[in-house]
Amino acid sequence: MHVWIDQDLCTGDGLCEEIAPEVFFAQDDGLYYVKESSGNFGTEKLFDGVTNPASHEGLARIPDGEIESVIEAAEECPGECIFIEPE
Repeated sequence: MHVWIDQDLCTGDGLCEEIAPEVFFAQDDGLYYVKESSGNFGTEKLFDGVTNPASHEGLARIPDGEIESVIEAAEECPGECIFIEPE
């Protein structure tokens, strides 16, 4: 499964990072983005909207052990900006 955040909808609340820090991170702009952590995939990939698209084109893979927490983050997000897609 993959996940991405629509930054136009992101409220910068940070619940996503609290729930799934292996998948979500904050940038200096106060918005949250997705990542593929090196601990799960061997290399760190930050889908930060600068070097990688902050849209459905910037999909991050969800680690097997994080699927439930990413779903919870999407459900709890006040901006409803987290999108989960099958591979």
